[in-house]
Amino acid sequence: MGSRVELFAAIRRDARVEELSIRALATRHGVHRRTVRQALASATPPARKPPTRSAPRLDPFKDAIDGMLRADLDAPRKQRHTATRILARLIDEHAATDLSYSTVRDYVRIRRAQIDLEAGRRVEDVFIAQDHAPGQEAEVDFGEVYVMLGGVKTKCHMFVFWLSHSGKAIHRVYPTQGQEAFLEGHIEAFEAIGGVPTKHIKYDNLTAAVAAVLHGRDRQRDENARWVLFRSHYGFDPFYCQPGITGAHEKGGVEGAVGWFRRNHLTPMPQVDTLDELNEQIKVWEAADEQRRITGHLNRIGDDFAAEQLLLRPLPVEAFDPGLVLHPRVDRSSMVTVRMVRYSVPARLIGHRVRVSLRASEVVVFDGRRVVAVHPRIAARAGCQLVLDHYLEVLRYKPGALPGSTALAQARSAGVFTSEHEAFWAASRKVNGDTEGTRELVDVLLLHRSMTADQVTAGITAALSVGAVTADVVAVEARRHATATTGDGGGAGLDRHPAEHGAVREQRVVSLTQRRLTDPAAVIAGLPPDTRPIPSVAAYDELLPRRRTEVQVKASTS
Repeated sequence: MGSRVELFAAIRRDARVEELSIRALATRHGVHRRTVRQALASATPPARKPPTRSAPRLDPFKDAIDGMLRADLDAPRKQRHTATRILARLIDEHAATDLSYSTVRDYVRIRRAQIDLEAGRRVEDVFIAQDHAPGQEAEVDFGEVYVMLGGVKTKCHMFVFWLSHSGKAIHRVYPTQGQEAFLEGHIEAFEAIGGVPTKHIKYDNLTAAVAAVLHGRDRQRDENARWVLFRSHYGFDPFYCQPGITGAHEKGGVEGAVGWFRRNHLTPMPQVDTLDELNEQIKVWEAADEQRRITGHLNRIGDDFAAEQLLLRPLPVEAFDPGLVLHPRVDRSSMVTVRMVRYSVPARLIGHRVRVSLRASEVVVFDGRRVVAVHPRIAARAGCQLVLDHYLEVLRYKPGALPGSTALAQARSAGVFTSEHEAFWAASRKVNGDTEGTRELVDVLLLHRSMTADQVTAGITAALSVGAVTADVVAVEARRHATATTGDGGGAGLDRHPAEHGAVREQRVVSLTQRRLTDPAAVIAGLPPDTRPIPSVAAYDELLPRRRTEVQVKASTS
């Protein structure tokens, strides 16, 4: 069976061409004569009337329900009637034992809205289109994302900064949504767009910025002191949205940007080793998204942003430290405890108080104005992050503590303590013994403070190739490698004479004792052949008869 429009068209055609009567048309098409008359009167079928459902059992109690709902107009918000409470009162006070909960619920849902409108307490939800001038407004929000971080499913938080005019968005993923991540996200966004909006930035009531919502005052908030300092430094005003779902509609742009980016770039879950790696990939995605056109916009995001960027307020000259400043004391293990996680610092600071800047993705430790340690921030509790370099001075005098140390285990897992270090350590202990061999390794590790990892590795490889297992030889070979690579100092002369340069590089400062201890058989095999004649014992044989005769003469005379 076709649609009613086709039915009406067929009836009108038969009446026009064949001039059939209403009865004949009704018989041919199998419809009532009333339908035929409707088709002949208009080609458009009349709209179907929605069925009216009646609730005869509820009719006697509608006035009582309306009275309860009108009483709610003056009642506290948390002490208003629910459908369950209304049904209970109807049963207790009006003996309404035949009513069902669904019947009362459906009537209350419709009637409550009508009573609120009659009393002027509710306004129908209407969305009014907004026009955002370029360079003036932005919106900020956090969204939850899950990341396969080092093979482990980890809950993270994505900071999103969205320019209201162009739709240009900046996204950064952090292990937390605390104030340090909130401020660091702003700094990253301001530097990425090259300025600051001139009018305001919209927020919901994040605890990183808002300490309390002051009810009864239009959008007034009790703000966090550090947040006030931050926005004063960058020179912008906040616009706080209303609490709840109503406020979400006031910054719908960033709400949509969070979901769009999560669906299009973070699905399936990204697999990375660090969040820094993920954020670098996000920058690539953001650049590609500038070619996208948002619904309702005439130009692409990148085109509108290029015009908007020129109207932003310039960034301040001085930098702002977004980290939370703490002053913990260094314990006997040369570690500080920050948010239940322990981080190592140089051993010379044991017992001292240091300044710690707790940031969204890292922990920076200061001794006065000098940075002494930088660690990636650990989101889990009760963990520890150690750097082997912080304990080298202690291990120089306690070499036996190195093999089982946590710092060494973490250095191995991070790839800082390489196979070259392992080979040198094994060779050094074989030649010098465990204690002195470990001290030689510690001295090699100390070279990393003044040389690059490639230079030290090259020095270790060269030293092992000639059987040298001392830190002094590694240092000489590392400097030789650095000179040959950069051409600084004496390297400039060597570069002008490559033949001589190669000859000099063949020279090795190696003790014969070390070579013998490393591989005695190889040393002996490498000696030149002995061409001297075999010594004769004939002279000794001549002495033997003479000596025997003298002994016999002495015996006879005696």
